[in-house]
Amino acid sequence: MSQLIKIIVDTKEYEVLEGSLLIDLLIKENIKVPYFCYHESLGADGNCRMCMVGIEGQKRPQIACDTFVKEGMVVQTQTETIKEVRTNILELELINHPVDCPTCDQAGECSLQNFYMDYGLHTSKISITEKVKHNKALDLGSNVMLDQERCVLCARCTRFTDKITHTHELGIVGRGDDAKVTTMPNRPLDNPYAMNVVDLCPVGALTSKDFRFAQRVWFLESAEGVCHGCAKGCSIYIDHNKLKYKDDVIYRFRPRRNDVINGFFICDEGRLSYKELQENRQELTLLNGVEIQTTDAIKQIKELLFLYKTNIAIIIDANLYTEEIEAILSFAQEIEAKVYAPLESYEDALFGDTMLKSSMRAVNATTITQLGIDTSRPERVGLILNFNHPEDFASDSKINFLTHKRDNSALTLPLASFSESSGSLTNEDGITQFSKQAIFKNTPQPTVKEYLESLRS
Repeated sequence: MSQLIKIIVDTKEYEVLEGSLLIDLLIKENIKVPYFCYHESLGADGNCRMCMVGIEGQKRPQIACDTFVKEGMVVQTQTETIKEVRTNILELELINHPVDCPTCDQAGECSLQNFYMDYGLHTSKISITEKVKHNKALDLGSNVMLDQERCVLCARCTRFTDKITHTHELGIVGRGDDAKVTTMPNRPLDNPYAMNVVDLCPVGALTSKDFRFAQRVWFLESAEGVCHGCAKGCSIYIDHNKLKYKDDVIYRFRPRRNDVINGFFICDEGRLSYKELQENRQELTLLNGVEIQTTDAIKQIKELLFLYKTNIAIIIDANLYTEEIEAILSFAQEIEAKVYAPLESYEDALFGDTMLKSSMRAVNATTITQLGIDTSRPERVGLILNFNHPEDFASDSKINFLTHKRDNSALTLPLASFSESSGSLTNEDGITQFSKQAIFKNTPQPTVKEYLESLRS
């Protein structure tokens, strides 16, 4: 059993587990130290040599990613000697690196750019007539593009396919100036988590074909959200931008670190689900396919609620926020309606795996169960109020509150999507998260709570 010990870093004392890596402490405490090859999910590799630190009693600088802490260790990270060592190593990294930051998709979130501003602002001591040339814009498969000239050979991507997905599509071939990342012969990058290598790449060598040249990252705003693709409920960043005279648009989902749910990663299907979220939206209030005013629709709903007051069923989508579900339950009690949330509609055995993909394709299914909601399929009733459940059920009359269009002749009202509102979600492991509102439309669609208030008034 490891015990807590005390070490000193830059004159400040820290408590840390004995035998842990020094670089983990530096990262955790936001002590500035550059690194390319190290990643907390992949472990130490020690090939970039950027994370040099001084350790009292050692004759020469040591790499923090391969140094285990010991009781009483004294570490220096910001001495002039250490800064000079980092500058020299960075210069070697930059010898053959192309100067294409203005056109590089990684600009603005590139570790090499950041480290150059910290350690590289100097006159180079090395002069070469021509840089080594490699292939550019190689399609590796799975929406991943490779620029071999930008690669710093940190090996994060190859270690990801080796240690995390165990699919082994990527490797480093060649020696010296000929060394480069590539796919194995006749084996494209092809696994359900392949696009995570784009997040892992510290430079612009690996980029997303989906996001490539779509938007400059410094224009994007990020909100902390939760992926709605399945019951795992991976933590994500929702990156969006509202251009002048245009509406708020999501440009990508990125994994947000959560050590108890998804770690550093998300599946590719969840990553790309932002597209489906924004396409084919239900934006009009319709009656038998003809647009009507929302106020008229609310009036009709009230009349139908009175007409069928002893024969009403409410169907709940298991992707709604907990606060919305609770509001629906309260409303159902007021009008004496039965409530259902059929969960078999979300079962997808082909989707699930042993990593981050659950066969239950509803992010808040656990809340449905915890609240004791009937998960069976309702029998035919007089009136159904469907709050975005993916299936239609038999009834004499039907009212749909939908985020996306469907082929139906019912009274249909548009509903805000999960990115346009906020609330709590509980995943299949019983872990509750709060998803923030990311998107603020010029003409926002009403939320579940807003509709319920309208029906009460």
